[in-house]
Amino acid sequence: MKKIIFIIFPIAFLFFLGFRPINDPLPIGASIPNPDKKMQDISGKEISFKDQVAPKGLLVMFTCNTCPIVRAYQSRTNEVCKYAGEKQIGVVLLNSNEGSRDDGDSFDDMKRYASENGYKWPYVVDDKATMANAFGAARTPECFLFSGEGKLVYHGAIDNNANGPESVTRKHLVIAIDEMLAGKEVSVKTTRSVGCTIKRMK
Repeated sequence: MKKIIFIIFPIAFLFFLGFRPINDPLPIGASIPNPDKKMQDISGKEISFKDQVAPKGLLVMFTCNTCPIVRAYQSRTNEVCKYAGEKQIGVVLLNSNEGSRDDGDSFDDMKRYASENGYKWPYVVDDKATMANAFGAARTPECFLFSGEGKLVYHGAIDNNANGPESVTRKHLVIAIDEMLAGKEVSVKTTRSVGCTIKRMK
């Protein structure tokens, strides 16, 4: 019996390490986590959320290079990031896929992907998925919109259809931006992000 216990316990422990739950998602109304922490951007500079907060707020998006859903959303990601910038909302994209740095999500891969897709906003390495853990982010793409006061007003998907822009009936993130800027309470504060799981290190 003791031998069985000694065999089962290490297996269970390894299972726990590999499949440990992530933190709960950041609640609506919360402040920007770790605002001063510096992260390496594809430009070679180190930036923080505090550096990127604009007068009207900050959009934080967890994304990557390799997820098919991210790629399906790419034109819409560009569109909404451009829209946010035009509305004086800062934008930061993060790649938290520590588990696939050697499989398409390295820093050099990020630079190539950003160049191919015309990124005009910071795209940073989330070292050890520190920010993903702090935000409780689980998928790519997954969005967190903060007000000019640095408070979370929306968390979730870009829109309501991952299949393609022609099938979208509600642009969750754009609507949240418009409502926030109009001084209104965001009508739909959370939605379900649909995409690939963030590849944390086991």
